[in-house]
Amino acid sequence: MSSIELGPDGFGLERLLAVVDDAAPLRFGRAAQEAIAGGHRLLLDLVAAGAPIYGVTTGLGAAVEQELDDPAFQQRIAAGRAVGIGRLASRREVRAILCARLAGLAQGRSGISPGSAEALLALLDHGIHPEVPLLGSLGQSDLAPLAHVTLAVQGQGWVEYRGERLAAAEALRRAGLQPRVLRNKDGLALVSANSASIGLGALLIAEVERLLERQLAVLALSCEGYRAGLAPFQPWAARLRPVPGQAEASADLLVLLAGSDLLDPQQARRLQDPLSFRCATVVLGAARQAWRQAREVLEIELGSGADNPALIAESRQVLVTANFDSTHLALAFEGLGLALSRLAVASAERMAKLLSPASSELPRGLTMRPGRVGLLALQRTAAALVAEIVHLANPLPALSVPVADRIEDYAGQALAVVEKTATLVQRLEWLVRIEAVIAAQAVDLRGGLRLGQGAVGVYRQVRRRVGFVDEDRGIDVSGDFWEQ
Repeated sequence: MSSIELGPDGFGLERLLAVVDDAAPLRFGRAAQEAIAGGHRLLLDLVAAGAPIYGVTTGLGAAVEQELDDPAFQQRIAAGRAVGIGRLASRREVRAILCARLAGLAQGRSGISPGSAEALLALLDHGIHPEVPLLGSLGQSDLAPLAHVTLAVQGQGWVEYRGERLAAAEALRRAGLQPRVLRNKDGLALVSANSASIGLGALLIAEVERLLERQLAVLALSCEGYRAGLAPFQPWAARLRPVPGQAEASADLLVLLAGSDLLDPQQARRLQDPLSFRCATVVLGAARQAWRQAREVLEIELGSGADNPALIAESRQVLVTANFDSTHLALAFEGLGLALSRLAVASAERMAKLLSPASSELPRGLTMRPGRVGLLALQRTAAALVAEIVHLANPLPALSVPVADRIEDYAGQALAVVEKTATLVQRLEWLVRIEAVIAAQAVDLRGGLRLGQGAVGVYRQVRRRVGFVDEDRGIDVSGDFWEQ
């Protein structure tokens, strides 16, 4: 597989996923190498000229007024900030975090030495994955998670290497690497970024894209099982009010229903269906728009050098910045979670309508056998999931406890928002699977339907995983549900 080059021109989501999931080799391109070297030379020149530089000639945080002349200071930065707790990032998540930080370093604004930048890249290249606890960042740089990464560069802490948990020093030795001694601005450059939020956010953006595609396919199957009218999804409906996403979602739904007998208006059972069906593409379109906005913000982060201080080679200056602030990232993912929660509520209502004889004109619980519960019990699981999803969609309060002698008196909280949104997405995935099972059962009970091409596809996927429920039994929607 050919290498993917990092450069100052940015690093798109697709390339990050190729490195994370397909093990595509990652390299600093020539332009990135020159930018990194140029930023480091400028740093050394400014230090030699006696310029005050935050985190290099001064302490950090509340200690900014303290002048430093300590060659070992950069070596201690990670050790003093490796205070993360909670769940450890998965192998995939660690690779995404490494990619995000390397993309930032490739901008050449950090002042890091070329050797230390290459040492971080070597972890990814050799499959050395540091243990990274994910609780401890306030989103004003993911200091704690990145400190655990930086320890591994220095040969400290624990890592996963070829399926084995090892001390970092031992993993480096087996890979033929040396622990890196950090100097100048190396330690600060490695920890001062929101790379955990960006890396995990990138993986979440990709997962939400897949989830939205599945929800659309399951919606088509639910329309088939309910015998829903398709008038609200016709092009004229969106022309009358061109809100973002509706026309596209409606058109995509009609593609999935191509060939269905539902396209005959006489097949609709009602003049107007419940709103969970009638408004489905409006809600889905809004969720897609929220996804696009979150992706746009994420792509900006992947193509930026958000270091503080930043080295500007063009004007030969060191610039104090606030580019580590993650408010925009947090708000984008808060908006995405809120939009997805609305999909969840609509999905749960469609299930309720399919399970209710008064609404679907099918047997209660979608079972023909008296005294059986059928699929009614799944509604309880769905209700529990919706309760969690709606709770997780509530925004994280903007208020945070000030730290560092109240110097750090505001926090964007992006990593916490990304984490809770990822939990929400997992719950919504389970909910979509439950809707698929219920919709497939409704289709079977109707009998003799001519399904749309896309609806046939999702029906077959469901039936490969969950057979027709003729007798009460457990139904598992966890594990590998969809075909890859």
